[in-house]
Amino acid sequence: MSSYFDKIIDFSGRLSLDIIKQDDSEELIVVNNEDKGIYHMVIDCEYPILIMEQLIYHLKNPSEQHFKRLLQINRNLIHGAFVLDNDVNQMIFRDTLQLENLDFNEFEGTINGLSLGLAEYSKELISLNNPE
Repeated sequence: MSSYFDKIIDFSGRLSLDIIKQDDSEELIVVNNEDKGIYHMVIDCEYPILIMEQLIYHLKNPSEQHFKRLLQINRNLIHGAFVLDNDVNQMIFRDTLQLENLDFNEFEGTINGLSLGLAEYSKELISLNNPE
């Protein structure tokens, strides 16, 4: 295990993220913290970057309006962005950080960015994906 991966495990514990899966050989963990809106977030050390991703929903309404609004919401997120997977089937929260100089505040910023983004936009995101 690299010192970077040890640091990520430490940061996760400091933020009360429950590690539900850990793959030491891949330097990857999956974490939860329902109070923060974190559910099966994948945190992957892929030197030189740290990739943090969480599925938000499977796309039911892949429309131009839906995608346009996601881009507008991204402008207001503190860290990370709402992105689409390559097949345009899933909307995911994703952030990438540099491992070399990563500190706790940056890691926490991504977690808080997702939490705040979901707190502010969850109802709108649900209605975008489930039009009446």
